[in-house]
Amino acid sequence: MSRGLSHHKPDDDYDYLFKVVLIGDSGVGKSNLLSRFTRNEFCLESKSTIGVEFATRSIQVDGKTIKAQIWDTAGQERYRAITSAYYRGAVGALLVYDITKQVTFENVERWLKELRDHADSNIVIMLVGNKSDLRHLRSVPTDDAQAFCEKEGLSFIETSALESTNVEMAFQKILTEIYHIVSKKALAAEDSAPRPGEGTKIVVTEPTSETEKKSSCCGN
Repeated sequence: MSRGLSHHKPDDDYDYLFKVVLIGDSGVGKSNLLSRFTRNEFCLESKSTIGVEFATRSIQVDGKTIKAQIWDTAGQERYRAITSAYYRGAVGALLVYDITKQVTFENVERWLKELRDHADSNIVIMLVGNKSDLRHLRSVPTDDAQAFCEKEGLSFIETSALESTNVEMAFQKILTEIYHIVSKKALAAEDSAPRPGEGTKIVVTEPTSETEKKSSCCGN
């Protein structure tokens, strides 16, 4: 019966589930990047996100179905208490700034520190310069962002959630990178697993003087 039900929900049919978090200052367009990628929507009147929300979308990578669970949070300080739960289990992060607001780029360093404090050390991080449609108002040169990414070992892309430029590409790139890391790890684990019939040798040794010392200590 449950198998029959699952056919009505193809969304539940996936090979990998990856949690990706969106971080960055308030107003840089995190929620619109999320809605553009997951629902192909853009809302000009978008309000500040309160707390946390997430949306999902599945994509194909190397013939595998990758379901992305993308989390979005408020950039305001007062919601910062949620950080550790927000980052838990995240395998990717899109660190977003607004190309027209220099301060949002300056704050990238602080967000990066927070990521490194709270998230898994192997998290894949991509810096995203959003609002590339406002090129006439640009205050963050692409070269500056690229130089920062090279120094910090991040990937980089500029997007426009409004014009739907590179949004798909940003998520595809980060999800593909995560998939390659995860599938390599799985292969390495298979390689190091003992082969059937190999057995594990157990060598029994005499107790060392160290353990003898310990047991005599306990006796006192």
